[in-house]
Amino acid sequence: MAAASSDIVLSVRGIEKSFGQQRVLRGVDLDVHRGEVVCLIGASGSGKTSLLRCMNLLLEPDRGEVVIEGTPLFRRTDAQRLNLSSREMAAVRIKTGMVFQNFNLFPHRTALENIIEAPVMVKKTPRAQAEENARDLLARMGLPDAGHKYPSQLSGGQQQRVAIARALAMQPTIMLFDEPTSALDPQLVGEVLAAIRQLAAEGMTMVIVTHEIGFAYELADRVVFMDEGVVAASGHPHDLLLSASNPRLAAFVGRFKEQARLLGPLAAAQAAPEPASPTQGH
Repeated sequence: MAAASSDIVLSVRGIEKSFGQQRVLRGVDLDVHRGEVVCLIGASGSGKTSLLRCMNLLLEPDRGEVVIEGTPLFRRTDAQRLNLSSREMAAVRIKTGMVFQNFNLFPHRTALENIIEAPVMVKKTPRAQAEENARDLLARMGLPDAGHKYPSQLSGGQQQRVAIARALAMQPTIMLFDEPTSALDPQLVGEVLAAIRQLAAEGMTMVIVTHEIGFAYELADRVVFMDEGVVAASGHPHDLLLSASNPRLAAFVGRFKEQARLLGPLAAAQAAPEPASPTQGH
């Protein structure tokens, strides 16, 4: 049964983007439903990060439409352009939380100060309440004692979990993750993925650009394969990644089969024997 339109948290239609003569997005359509985890995968340069950044206008599309919880954030066609005031745009964008590859924490502020700044400055949350909320978020991220520490005193994995807490502090409707583990040492990847798993278990709507194919297989409700600026394939991770009918997707997934990051549920599923028929052995 198709999901009701009220269940669509984020919708992009006909998104196009070029950098000079290079077209990086070629008319992308995508809906993300409430509580859904969508993982965007694809080779470098396929357009997945550009698409993610267009979703909250960190990158402004050349054409297309972005709608968040039924409210247009961006619309541009040959005949029409949506012109929102800065206040109207901020009211829509605040529904998205963004987590970047390289944490983007303020180095001269503690973890707690990094988390409370936006709620206090943008939402005018009383400082005492913002600090209490920040401590709760740090505890959720497994960092109950990190509030007084500066980013330089934290590992990369800890910094990324602080960055996730900072995004959550604004109580977003949807979280956008841009390769959240790509800047981490391999031994630190697991703790960040565990934090994202927890958010998924709590029902947070998420779009995640990731190179962790095994993680996408395990966590995503839907995997979207980007190729040359378009959605080349989309579906349930079991169907899409184990029996890819798109030859470019099959080649892309195949490149990861020998890498340690894939030696998890996806590799196990691929290696599992076919179930025996009821009459086998009789």
